[in-house]
Amino acid sequence: MGQRPITFMRQVLALCVHPELLSSPHFPEDAKRRAERILQACGGHSLGKSPGMQELERSQSQGESGPVPSLAFPWPRPPWAPGAYSVSSGIQLVREDVAQYIQRRDGGIPSDPNNIFLSTGASDAIVTVLKLLVAGEGRTRTGVLIPIPQYPLYSATLAELDAVQVDYYLDEERAWALDVAELRRALQEARDRCCPRVLCVINPGNPTGQVQTRECIEDVIRLAFEERLFLLADEVYQDNVYAEGSLFHSFKKVLTELGPPYSTHQELASFHSTSKGYMGECGFRGGYVEVVNMDPEVQQQMQKLMSVRLCPPVAGQALLDMVVSPPGPSDPSFAQFQAEKRAVLSELAAKAKLTEQIFNEAPGIRCNPVQGAMYSFPRVQLPPRAVQHAQELGMAPDMFFCMRLLEETGICVVPGSGFGQREGTYHFRMTILPPMEKLRPLLEKLRQFHSKFTQEYA
Repeated sequence: MGQRPITFMRQVLALCVHPELLSSPHFPEDAKRRAERILQACGGHSLGKSPGMQELERSQSQGESGPVPSLAFPWPRPPWAPGAYSVSSGIQLVREDVAQYIQRRDGGIPSDPNNIFLSTGASDAIVTVLKLLVAGEGRTRTGVLIPIPQYPLYSATLAELDAVQVDYYLDEERAWALDVAELRRALQEARDRCCPRVLCVINPGNPTGQVQTRECIEDVIRLAFEERLFLLADEVYQDNVYAEGSLFHSFKKVLTELGPPYSTHQELASFHSTSKGYMGECGFRGGYVEVVNMDPEVQQQMQKLMSVRLCPPVAGQALLDMVVSPPGPSDPSFAQFQAEKRAVLSELAAKAKLTEQIFNEAPGIRCNPVQGAMYSFPRVQLPPRAVQHAQELGMAPDMFFCMRLLEETGICVVPGSGFGQREGTYHFRMTILPPMEKLRPLLEKLRQFHSKFTQEYA
């Protein structure tokens, strides 16, 4: 989509993967220091533990005489081995840096590294926590409340775990707001067929792009406490907030500031990722989950469950460390890092506004403000003849629309039926990531296609 990677992150990763570059004059000193710090925290002082290091450690442990090579930089130059595993919950240094990040983000509220588990992106941690929570048979089977529209990871995981999906609908008329009355309706109806144990909230929203207010989050926490629901807060888009007046409030912060009994008893797992935000480093698979008020014995079982997967990718853990601990004002890379970060986020904000504006100028398309995340989720009116023709083909009407759009224009969007939507409404999800010079003509072409499609089936 044309988004450039953040220079500092790629520099440190290059140094970590190939430490001989530490002697190169082409890397800034703060990137070298960061790479050294991460490598010192890894087993064998490397993302891969070398045979040379193993021999050195063995000779030291056996007390052999003779000069001991220094482990300080510049490094000895043994043949570097493939990457070593870390501990299952992640490199301790990175977990400590994550805890400090959370503490800064939440205005000084403490975070314990022992409650933080690094993961293969946020998705892997979400699946692990859901595995931990699903139990029972028949009417005692775990029910999980998920927002509709939702990110399909949730419905797919619940189907795989044979858990019961409990839908609650976001309010499209109020910019996809979360309504506690709707949560209560979903809960009441679900109790006839399952035991609701988990409430999932995606904030900022995917695919809907809304940012929940603090008041809404407080109401959700109170309801979860009252109904004895474990809270899952999917907060991977926390850096992506664009709309004027919108602010990201973490569930952890709001929960703590509500005070007892919520701060001392309400169970919460919150998730973050290196794949979104201004970073967009999806392929490195870095992420974490922080658990709050989890019973220590249950947390021990979670540790066991994670250990079956050995460990998250070590390069992804190193990248996560840079996300949660970026260059400071006194570092040589600070100015460039801040400029690159601001450029990505400001362009996303401009594209969010443009997308909403152009869609809302088109008859038959209505788009709520894209307050955050990376997508618009406009509602489209489809003529009855188009709906009928789609049904004759055995397709969802919005899938039929999206396939025709793809075939005739080359534009690929995702039908709203893939995320869930109220009966009789049709949507599609479109990313706002394309560069501005491509996004504007793309939106115009999409608007023209909808007009032509509507006339064809009028």
